[in-house]
Amino acid sequence: MDQDSPPIAPHAIRVLITGFGPFRNFNENPSWLAVRPFHNAILYTEAQPVIHDDDDEFAIITDEMQDVEMTPQPIHITCAQIPMNFQGVLATVPGLHARPPILPPIVDPTMVMPPPPENGYDFMLHVALAGRGPLRFEKLAHKHGYAMRDCEGQYAPAVPKEGPTVTPEASEIERMELHLQGVMSSAAPVEGHGDGPEIPPNRGFSKGYENFPEEIHTEIDVARLVLYMKELELENDPEDAMKRVYTSMDAGHYLCDYAFYCSLAEAKRSSSKQEKSKDRDSPARSTPVLAMHCPPVGQPLSTEQVTDAIKTVVVRLCSQLNQ
Repeated sequence: MDQDSPPIAPHAIRVLITGFGPFRNFNENPSWLAVRPFHNAILYTEAQPVIHDDDDEFAIITDEMQDVEMTPQPIHITCAQIPMNFQGVLATVPGLHARPPILPPIVDPTMVMPPPPENGYDFMLHVALAGRGPLRFEKLAHKHGYAMRDCEGQYAPAVPKEGPTVTPEASEIERMELHLQGVMSSAAPVEGHGDGPEIPPNRGFSKGYENFPEEIHTEIDVARLVLYMKELELENDPEDAMKRVYTSMDAGHYLCDYAFYCSLAEAKRSSSKQEKSKDRDSPARSTPVLAMHCPPVGQPLSTEQVTDAIKTVVVRLCSQLNQ
């Protein structure tokens, strides 16, 4: 698919999907295994009314317009890998929202990286690995509270003392993430645990993110998306439909949560810069950002099932972009 990359139609919706890199006993991160097949793939939106103008561009038209043509719009997908550590997230994610985007180095020599869209991606999906269970679609991301070490033993940046406080107790979801990554043990899985009563420093985003809130919600209607996916599953497999996908309000205070917050914040920052620019060629817009967790392969979903779910998400959301 990559070595003979199809040309990108000028009216194509541009989508970026990220997975995480290898770590510990995962030579290939299951999130990347599910994402990688989409690189340079062309999907199509659900058919919608469009019209050609004199410049051969597509535009959504109203009922009052004549010569309506029901035509699906092409969706061109680019895939990129985020390193499995906090510094890697900070070095990678902001560039994804630059104008034009700055993509990380290619990790697979067979991948041909297409030129990024000058005005940024139209939709961005971040896929990460979680513990055994269904797919989780995250509604929001957290600015602070990252008390866990990454796979290289490093912490997220410390927040200045005048910043918000954090309790040193890991939530159930955080502990699940730690066990999965192989960084949690009975001895001090979280900074400061087992070392006495001293409260460890709060960690997360500080310099450059001071004006962003403690939580950022995705602008995507996650509940509506998950309901749509469950309805599809009910048609195909009624017994397992309710077990395969659900919404989440806790992205885990680990690397997926960290990347999700960074991406949501940078999308807002990029939109704000466009609004302040006087010489922009197009109206300011904020790239819709979504994050999802997938389980390890076969626990219980196969890589193919996760890939199919990603396809459903991309087609569904891209079909709604101009509505």
